[in-house]
Amino acid sequence: MDHLGLVAWPPDPIRTERLVLRESEARDRAAFIELLASPEVNTYLGGPRPRDELERETPEVPERWPGSFVVDLDGAMIGQILLRRATGHRRPAAVGKADLGYLFLPRAWGFGYAAEACAAALGWLAGVLPGEPVVLTTQTANTGSMRLAAKLGFVEVERFEAWGAEQWLGIRGLPGARHGAA
Repeated sequence: MDHLGLVAWPPDPIRTERLVLRESEARDRAAFIELLASPEVNTYLGGPRPRDELERETPEVPERWPGSFVVDLDGAMIGQILLRRATGHRRPAAVGKADLGYLFLPRAWGFGYAAEACAAALGWLAGVLPGEPVVLTTQTANTGSMRLAAKLGFVEVERFEAWGAEQWLGIRGLPGARHGAA
């Protein structure tokens, strides 16, 4: 995965009804470690990383690169939105397109924060790269992610086997594709 290309970064913080999407700061380090070490968060992502390894390797200001948004609720990080260029994607339909990823702490699940944050990030992307199609890949067993993809208007392109599980690839932004309400 690569950066999105020629987009101004960082953008001004993106504000939704309840959340702020912003660039990472040093105060987010502990939440990033919690996110990457969480067995629940990483169930469909190859498993958690060891906390001691993360403590050693995570920089003071983690994930500070174009396309990486911290999702902030009331001044605290609850998740991360990732927008990258899918240059090395395994599936030809995704190669070169913008790719949406997201991770949220378990305590933030079930409140609609992921839909709100992803919709805001997709809105930002549409403003800086108009007409850019976006792909999303998730395991079909991840029912929450599958529901979110549908809500955000991703349309199934294909299913495929990878990493020992069935994967789902969806796309948003193709002419004629219907987008769901977020």
